[in-house]
Amino acid sequence: MRIGISLSEVIIADNTITGTGVVLAQRLEQLADPGGVVVQGSVSETVPTRLPFNFESMGEQALKGFDQQVRVFSVRLLDGEDVPMPELKASSSTVESYDSQVSAKLSRKAYEILTGERLDLPDKPSIAVLPFQNISADPEQEYFADGISEDIITALSRVPDLIVIARNSTFVYKGRAVDVRQVGQELGVRHVLEGSIRKSGDRLRITAQLVDTTSGDHIWAEYYDRKLDDIFDIQDEIAHSIVVQLHLKLVTGEYTSLWSTGTSCIEAWELVIRSRPLVESHVHDDAMAGKHLLERALELDENYSAAWVTLGWIYWEESIWNWCSDPEKSIQLAFEAAQKALSADVRFPDGYSLLGNIFMVRGDPIQAIAMCEKAVELAPGDSGQAAYLSNVLIDSGRVKEGIQKMQRAIRLCPFPPSWYLLVLGIGFHLDGDNEAAITALEQAVKREPDSHIPRLWIASTLVEMGRQDEARVVTEEIKAIEPDFSAVSWAQSFKSKSHARLKDNLLTAGFSE
Repeated sequence: MRIGISLSEVIIADNTITGTGVVLAQRLEQLADPGGVVVQGSVSETVPTRLPFNFESMGEQALKGFDQQVRVFSVRLLDGEDVPMPELKASSSTVESYDSQVSAKLSRKAYEILTGERLDLPDKPSIAVLPFQNISADPEQEYFADGISEDIITALSRVPDLIVIARNSTFVYKGRAVDVRQVGQELGVRHVLEGSIRKSGDRLRITAQLVDTTSGDHIWAEYYDRKLDDIFDIQDEIAHSIVVQLHLKLVTGEYTSLWSTGTSCIEAWELVIRSRPLVESHVHDDAMAGKHLLERALELDENYSAAWVTLGWIYWEESIWNWCSDPEKSIQLAFEAAQKALSADVRFPDGYSLLGNIFMVRGDPIQAIAMCEKAVELAPGDSGQAAYLSNVLIDSGRVKEGIQKMQRAIRLCPFPPSWYLLVLGIGFHLDGDNEAAITALEQAVKREPDSHIPRLWIASTLVEMGRQDEARVVTEEIKAIEPDFSAVSWAQSFKSKSHARLKDNLLTAGFSE
């Protein structure tokens, strides 16, 4: 048996299948070895690279009935468990591989303790967008592929009543062969969107497939082949086409305007994509490198909301972590950046969440909560917006509400970052549920073993549980990490009752005045 596969036109009439696609498939079949498969070149570009196939070029072939030569590949099935994956140059927006991040997923028991629910498939629509595969010859196009994936997630997060898994959790599958049914179980979703991107010269080719995670069946697929005369018009059309299809198939109700890039400058967009992981590292040198990229992006487009917000977060961190000589000046620069972002796009959720955290630092919890609630209203499926609201609620004393919001954030991000677990642990501790607090804070330490901050709250929790000896052991760990740490100075840098309570417990745990 031989098989030939093409993507050319097929016509069905009078129960008969005809067209150039059928003729081409027949010609390709004649080139195949016994038991082999031969495909048209475009087929090799649309098959997701997670599948265990290898394509070997047979060059350009002259086929009977066709004026132009056809690029042809033979297909080889990769045997066994050790499926070699194509080598991908890690981009700055690449999250660590699944194997190194698997511990970041909460165990079923921990998930149930921390969220109060099981990680089951929900009754409401739910989706995870896996990182689109870059099949371009240029590995630098990883940034482009990652950016498209992130923008689709952002668009979907603005759809009411749709569970959308955060990038932090979906990008751990990047560069790995995965079974969508396993993804569905690990992330608790009924649908997965996957695809590939090829960008070459003035052409852009994208495939996207919507897959049912319970059966593995494709329920929708689309293939795009467009020119790159205006890359953002193309990107907007592609993203909206995908979003519209998902919206119609997954969510009932009126279509809402969901997405835009915020810029018409591809270079500025790419600079922001490259800056984000640097800012999210919360490391001074990385943040300064990210700041340089963002300043370049704003030189190219001074009305780019995403660039202003990301830069604002750097100024915010400078103030919070004492990375500057004038913290008040830095927090003012963060405030101005948020204002500029919202002046450019008044419906940009990230601008409101940044403002909320700025108001919290300035001791205005009412405004802080209002701003973060606005962000959640604009992007109800965005894990980050829910987490920011949780943070300001807990810091404002509305602890139970804050816990609920963080539990929602973790549902949307089952591979949660450390700070989600830190905030949740603080909430449990302040609410008197110290067993749950220890569970959350220990998970935070597991993700950031060199950080002293979750250990501060572990020590405080242990003191209130009457386990002073254990608290003193944790205190020594903190001193080894941060020899100059002062419980009094730390409490004074925050304007909240929770940090005053933390200071008293840390003094009991062995810190000096």
